[in-house]
Amino acid sequence: MKTIILKTASNYLLPVLLLFSVFILLRGHYLPGGGFVGGLVASIAFVLHAFANGLDKTREFLKYHPGINIPIGLTISLISGFAPMLIGQPFMTGLWFEKPFPVVGMIGSALFFDIGVYIVVVGVTLTILFTISETANE
Repeated sequence: MKTIILKTASNYLLPVLLLFSVFILLRGHYLPGGGFVGGLVASIAFVLHAFANGLDKTREFLKYHPGINIPIGLTISLISGFAPMLIGQPFMTGLWFEKPFPVVGMIGSALFFDIGVYIVVVGVTLTILFTISETANE
């Protein structure tokens, strides 16, 4: 399905959907959303790009295999989970900076955990979808 309308729309929607996924990621601390939902929205943006422009162009756009995201995201999440143990707190205890940051709000270990989840979800989803697409084309 490579129509000119879908190609044009996907080129404009990709950055908008990625920005929206980051918004959902950051919003997840206080309201519904977070790393999982934000990661799914980011994955949908890349899948839409792949539908419109082809899988090879989406891979060229990404410049790396999405499976690399999985260990990176897991490492970030695990470090954010173990960080409270360094100061004698239980595993996964929320640590927060005292002052809020502009645009982002309060930053703490939960945000880094969500960022790790976001990266893992993008990596897993794109790896699965790209693998299925490759298998279907063979």
